[in-house]
Amino acid sequence: MNKPSESIEIALSVNGERVRRSVSARQSLADFLRLELELTGTHLGCEHGVCGACTVRVDGEIVRGCLMFAVQADGCTVDTIEGLSDSDEIAELQSAFVLHNALQCGFCTPGMLMAAQALLREEPGPSRERIREYLSGNYCRCTGYQSIVDAIEAVAKQRAARGK
Repeated sequence: MNKPSESIEIALSVNGERVRRSVSARQSLADFLRLELELTGTHLGCEHGVCGACTVRVDGEIVRGCLMFAVQADGCTVDTIEGLSDSDEIAELQSAFVLHNALQCGFCTPGMLMAAQALLREEPGPSRERIREYLSGNYCRCTGYQSIVDAIEAVAKQRAARGK
């Protein structure tokens, strides 16, 4: 059995790049991404999995990076907000967030964008109610959510109009 202070070798893909590191058995995935890989778009808010600021995608599913240990990601594919942004996967959502003034301080924005993209992948035409429900695990203290829902709804409608 590993002691908490022991290092464990992990190998994973992060934003399309293979990564190998020795990590503490208790290091969270969010801390690993921020401290070891300097991918600081994954924010730490509550560190209890409640606020959604640490949302990342692991093997295609969004997870709370503060609740997952880095060692649990061994062999996995991890996508962060930087990877989704660099690949233009969320370009429409980013533009809509700006157009609809769906961000203010920006702290929650990476988690919101990750969740919004996951929702639109699962349900291309969600209702406003469904958008609100899906985002209920992501806290925003600045916007009141209305503009965030407006932005996501606008992207869904744009995609539907294009037949995407």
